[in-house]
Formats: sequence, structure tokens, C-alpha cells
Amino acid sequence: MKVERIAPILTVDDVDTAIAEHSSVLGMRVVMNMGWIAFLADYDGRQIGLMTTDATAPVNPDVSVFVDDVEAAHAAAVASGLKIVHPLSTEPWGVRRFFYRDTSGRVVNVGTHV
Repeated sequence: MKVERIAPILTVDDVDTAIAEHSSVLGMRVVMNMGWIAFLADYDGRQIGLMTTDATAPVNPDVSVFVDDVEAAHAAAVASGLKIVHPLSTEPWGVRRFFYRDTSGRVVNVGTHV
């Protein structure tokens, strides 16, 4: 399995306000905005996510890690005994993902584009 992208995700009160604040300070541009989540990126591909409330999961993730084999990552998480807090699912916006909670309480969104 290969990691393709890692981006922290900040939980925010208002996505549009957060976009304005962070893009003005960091000089990043919007590369995705779904209303409840947006990603800002620089021209080298580094990203940061801004999220109010996840559209389908019961918790917001702290970080998003995209991999080339999400099924293998899910199997590894289950085998490791980590708590799966959002099941392996194909979302309507074209992402297959799951969330696990680490022993420090951080929630990791692991996904791939379908």
C-alpha cells in the first residue's frame, strides 16, 4: 500500500469564513469546496482541510490520508485492533473511505478516489 496524500483537517464553524482566513494568511487556493468541507492547496500540492460536520460520518476526522489500496489499509486497521468509527464505505462524492480512532483519540480518515 502506498500513501498518496496527507492533509490535516480543521473543524471550523463556517467553511467560507475559514477559507477566507486561511487563504489570506497562507496564500493557498481552494481546490475543493462542498459547503461542509473544503480543501486549500498550494501550487506544490500541500493541502489543508476545513470542515464543519462530516456529511456521512458520526465524527470529524483530524487528518485525511489517501492511499492506493484502501481495502488493505482497512484490513490492517482491523487486524491492529483499532476502533473503526466509520465503516469502509463508498461515498456519493466518489471516495471510498473509513475512519479509525488511534489510542490517543485522534480520528484518521483513510480513503481513495473511485
